[in-house]
Amino acid sequence: MVKTAQDGPDSSGARSTSSVEDQLVREGDVAGDYLERLLDVLDYDGDIDLDVEAGRAIVSIDGGDDLDKLVGDRGAVLESLQELTRLAVQQSLGNRSRLMLDIAGWRRARRDELTELGTRTAKEVLDSGEAVRLRPMTPFERKVVHDAVAGIKGVASESEGEEPRRQVVVSRSA
Repeated sequence: MVKTAQDGPDSSGARSTSSVEDQLVREGDVAGDYLERLLDVLDYDGDIDLDVEAGRAIVSIDGGDDLDKLVGDRGAVLESLQELTRLAVQQSLGNRSRLMLDIAGWRRARRDELTELGTRTAKEVLDSGEAVRLRPMTPFERKVVHDAVAGIKGVASESEGEEPRRQVVVSRSA
């Protein structure tokens, strides 16, 4: 028998895991509907894929010729669309969403670039002993760099400054 949220918790704690997963799936569904309407209004083609990964809903749009316009310069339009989509989810479901939106694989490719940047910078800091301050980045970009630096022994990273000029500083760890 499939357990639903109305059935109440069981002794294994499966209800809480299932209800969180169900909530994330609902967020993805609402986001997908919102983005599908947006694509229709713009007369853009694109396939919407919904997933749940690392405790957040992931919504991807791929396959359309005009999708690069929805990414914008350095992902600026993508970031704005992600915030609008989060607001649509919040309005519909009543809770703040942490969903992540990717369009035309831009965020996936950017993650690879930033992982390489973080790793390369950490190795440079190890070699030179000098701290390195990277250019201002979005929260998504900073997290990817911090994760990459965390994988290298002997170095650490921290974010400094105020949005939108917040930067990652990589230095030798104490």
